[in-house]
Amino acid sequence: MKSILAWLCPNLPVVIAAVLLLGTSIISSGCYTLKQGTTMLGYLGRAVPLEELSKNDTAPEEDIIFVQKVEDIRRFAMEELGLKESKNYTRYVELDRDYLAAVVSASAKDSFTRHEWWFPVVGKVPYKGFFAVKDARKERAKLEKKDLDVWVRGVEAFSTLGWFRDPLYSYMKKYSGEVLADLIIHELFHATVYIKNQSQFNEELAQFVGVEGGRIYMERSGSPVLDSDAEALKADRAEYYAFIRGLITELDDLYKSNISREEKLLRKEDIIKGAKAAFDQNYDALFQTDNYRGFSELPVNNAYLDLYRLYHEEDNYFKDLYARSGQDLAKFIAAAKTLNPKQVNPRETFEKALGLK
Repeated sequence: MKSILAWLCPNLPVVIAAVLLLGTSIISSGCYTLKQGTTMLGYLGRAVPLEELSKNDTAPEEDIIFVQKVEDIRRFAMEELGLKESKNYTRYVELDRDYLAAVVSASAKDSFTRHEWWFPVVGKVPYKGFFAVKDARKERAKLEKKDLDVWVRGVEAFSTLGWFRDPLYSYMKKYSGEVLADLIIHELFHATVYIKNQSQFNEELAQFVGVEGGRIYMERSGSPVLDSDAEALKADRAEYYAFIRGLITELDDLYKSNISREEKLLRKEDIIKGAKAAFDQNYDALFQTDNYRGFSELPVNNAYLDLYRLYHEEDNYFKDLYARSGQDLAKFIAAAKTLNPKQVNPRETFEKALGLK
């Protein structure tokens, strides 16, 4: 009995989570939920306190710096930005790969109409995650049979929206301070503010808060926000986003035209092929690094392009609101925290909360 109790006490949250997961799986007829949740609970079960990485004299300097950095980012996010107090990112999991899960997204072939999945608590979302890549590929094959464009990508983290203690993973030790701050603040924001059935709003706002929070964190910590190499990467990323937005606009105009579906699909292939050729031809004039040279080899489709529509605001809506509201990120987050999780029109209510309407 003592041995059972010795194991049960520190692992009680995981046991409770397992019971909740099983209940949710039954309610939602969830073989998928049960399988993915069981893997997640396995990660949580073997997670160790973050401080264990740096508590002994033989700990590598990389681990000591990582722990200090994470603790500082968490303090900044919760105490200065006002994100929800939690035990997220206080535990650590060793993984043998550099991503957490494979995520499937899908779209119509002749429009940017997203395919969505429904899950308990979060409602409709335009992605479905799998811890095993083979399961993601099976989902892709299923969706392709429905004549959809499909994209599978690796993700480095996701928020469980406060249901569990989200851990850190071993590959994150390689991240720069700004990238790590962006990631942690982004995911902590999801655990603080999440509007059901409003994926576009949730992702664009979390993306903005993460990037701006990471920038401010680096300034506050006295570290240079970007060195010359990082500046080049940032400039290239902005150039790539601009290129992708241009391609999206051209295709969107095509999809809204009155020609037949068959003609749209033929012209779509020509447009993407032409974009790839132009990309290669002008690469050296546009980019400073080799990070995006592989674009012309990608099987680009609507599902791939729509990810940029989901995560990167085309209209600079949140940037504009942030500027108009005084560029105070803590105030910006406080306004977002007043939103109802079942908000039907979050943009309008958010503007009112910021005193802009």
